[in-house]
Amino acid sequence: MKDFSKWLIAFGVVAITIGFVLNVFADKLGWLGKLPGDISLGSKNVRFYFPFASLVLLNLIIYLVMRVINWLK
Repeated sequence: MKDFSKWLIAFGVVAITIGFVLNVFADKLGWLGKLPGDISLGSKNVRFYFPFASLVLLNLIIYLVMRVINWLK
C-alpha cells in the first residue's frame, strides 16, 4: 500500500503542477482545443465537442517526453 500512496501523491503533485501551468499560461495556450482537426458540432440547445487533433498532439508530446525520460535512465 505504501507504493500506491506514493504514486497517488506523485500523481496529485503532477496534476496540480499542470493545472497551475495551464492557469498561468492560458492566454498563450488559446490555440489548444481550436486546431483544424477538432470536431465541434452544435445547435441552439445541444453542443458536442471532441478535440481530436489536440488529443493527438498532447499524446505525441507525452510520448516524446516519456521516451526521453526512458532514454536518460
